[in-house]
Amino acid sequence: MTSSNDTIDTEVYSSVAMPDAGAPIEVPPLYAWPPKPVATLKWIWSGVLFPWGLVFIGLAFLTWFLLSPSLQSMQVFEWDWIAGIWIRNVALLTLFAAPLHWWLYVRRGQGVTTKLNSQWQAKTSSKFLFKSQLKDNMFWSIASGCTIWTLFECMTYWIYANGYIDVVHWVDSKIYLLLLGFLTFFLSWTHFYFVHRLLHWPLLYRVAHVLHHRNTSPQPWSGISMHPIEHLLYFSVFCIFWVVPAHPVLIVLLGLFQGISPALSHAGFAQINVGQHLNIPSGDPFHQLHHKYYEVNYGNRATAFDKLFGSWHDGTIEAQNAFRERRRKELLSD
Repeated sequence: MTSSNDTIDTEVYSSVAMPDAGAPIEVPPLYAWPPKPVATLKWIWSGVLFPWGLVFIGLAFLTWFLLSPSLQSMQVFEWDWIAGIWIRNVALLTLFAAPLHWWLYVRRGQGVTTKLNSQWQAKTSSKFLFKSQLKDNMFWSIASGCTIWTLFECMTYWIYANGYIDVVHWVDSKIYLLLLGFLTFFLSWTHFYFVHRLLHWPLLYRVAHVLHHRNTSPQPWSGISMHPIEHLLYFSVFCIFWVVPAHPVLIVLLGLFQGISPALSHAGFAQINVGQHLNIPSGDPFHQLHHKYYEVNYGNRATAFDKLFGSWHDGTIEAQNAFRERRRKELLSD
């Protein structure tokens, strides 16, 4: 099997393996057998809902009711309301990514405390547009990412506004909407895993996904810094609501989760330390390992697809040695 990346991380083949931050990364108790109901409920609260799941749910309500045009006005595609949603999405992404970048990388407010990669990225690099990782990432995130996010979102509103899919109202279907709102996170994670595996098909990797993988040390703006082809695949998750009836708030929630949560998972720090007592979870050690080793951890910890298909890397020395040996055998077989 030929590796999808153009260069091999030399640490993979180093003679001394070292554990990674957050190791061992365990499979969530949701997938344990026999079932662990108490541990599962605790994980749902701390691993899915608190704090960021609840933040995105609350922001989805505010965004729909205060920052979005009426559904009736979306029956016809017009530039004014589409542009308004694009500006809204750019502003919301910036609201998360810009302060994170400033605190962690400009001010370096917590130094390397909880940093997942102890090395700081060079300020200039020829592999990025404008020779700057920050400018490169902002360009692709806004010019391509927010644009394609907005187009999928607006297409979904148009479908509902014209009655091709019925709007599900809270007063009629409370349990359905609560369950679907919760499942929206898992729908996103499931879609991401399979799209991500597709993007590591060598042709798609070379044409599109390599742009995202230039960020070997990702930062907040790296989250949706992708090639337009990758954005089309990534934001195609909206198509779920082209067949599954929902309320527009859930459409907003899906967009916010797809568009903004990667700024957190790519922050490069496991926690944001504000003061002495406030530690907010941010960067994802599980996904950081994917940026380091390329062919592990294609999905998220919340889903067990990597465990099921043999690409789970838990950050331990044992997992690192096993991965290194597998890569050696693959190279020898080419």
